[in-house]
Amino acid sequence: MSNTTTSTIKAVVIAALAAFAVAGVGGLMTDLGPWYQSLIRPSFQPPDWAFGPAWTLIFGLAAVSGVLAWKRAPDQNSREWMLALFALNGFLNVFWSLLYFRLKRPDWALFELIFLWLSVLLLIVVLARYARTASWLLVPYLIWVAFAGSLNWATMRLNGPFSGPFN
Repeated sequence: MSNTTTSTIKAVVIAALAAFAVAGVGGLMTDLGPWYQSLIRPSFQPPDWAFGPAWTLIFGLAAVSGVLAWKRAPDQNSREWMLALFALNGFLNVFWSLLYFRLKRPDWALFELIFLWLSVLLLIVVLARYARTASWLLVPYLIWVAFAGSLNWATMRLNGPFSGPFN
C-alpha cells in the first residue's frame, strides 16, 4: 500500500471517528423526555424521527468534506488550522444540545447557535481555499443550522420565558 493510500485511509478513519464522536455526545445530550415533550413546537418543525437521518447525512458530508480538504491542504499548518476549526464546530454543536436539552435553556441555546452557524460559515470559507467541493459539502450543514435557529426562535416565542440553573 502506498503512503498516499495509507494517509487517505487514516484521514477517512479519523474523520469518521470524529463525526461519530460529535454525533454520539450530541445524542447523549439530547433528552426528548417530559420537558421537551411538553414544549409547544412550531408547526413547521419536522417530526422527531427526521432529525437523526438529517444529522447523519450532515455529519457524513462534514467528514467527507474534511478528508477532501485535508488531502488538498498545502502544509501541516493548514491541516492543523482545519482540525482546530472542526474541533471548535464539534464543541459548539454539542454545547448547543447541552444548553437546549440538558439545561432546558432554549434562550441560551439560540444565542450559542449564532456561534455554531458562524463556525460552519468559517469552515466553508477556509475549506474553499483548498477544495471547493469540500466547501460545498458543508452548505447543507449551514442551512440546517439556520433552520434549527428558526425552530429554536419559534420554540422560545411559543414557550418562553425560560428559567433554569444559574438563574
